[in-house]
Amino acid sequence: MVVTIGTKHLRLQQGDITRVLADAIVNAANSDLMAGSGVDGAIHRAGGPKIAEQLKEIRERIGQCPAGDAVVTTAGNLPAKWIIHAVGPVYHPNAIGQEDLLASCYSKALRLASERGARIVAFPSISTGSFGYPTPDAARIAINTVGAFLREEPTSVAHAIFVLFDDKTFDAYKRAAAALA
Repeated sequence: MVVTIGTKHLRLQQGDITRVLADAIVNAANSDLMAGSGVDGAIHRAGGPKIAEQLKEIRERIGQCPAGDAVVTTAGNLPAKWIIHAVGPVYHPNAIGQEDLLASCYSKALRLASERGARIVAFPSISTGSFGYPTPDAARIAINTVGAFLREEPTSVAHAIFVLFDDKTFDAYKRAAAALA
């Protein structure tokens, strides 16, 4: 599914983000910036040790990366130039501000990609795995945030791709994207 936003495109596809041809891929990172499970683990395994080395240097400089923020490393062995490690919130029902934190990690990732001149950026579904964010809510926030950024911000990013691992997640993002179109 592709949604056209002016001269830019937001695309949904099902698959493995580590195999996507993009200038930057976004990692669903944890605040410790350590290899975890799910998308994070897959990116670290496929990208090789250079990613962990750069994250160690970043941790030594800044400590933890708070929810809603992101940092950039090399993509190591992946077919991208950069990995943007975006930290989404851990979901807690009725917690105040978690929607803003989730939106912020997408916006921050796009700003960091644009600062580097990236034209194609690939995203996973951030915070919906081990962080427990309900997928339909996360999809709505992600699609609306990325769509608004592409529509309103001057940016080098011309193509945003959501690479979604399973049918349930793909369907939730497809519903959210249909509402955007």
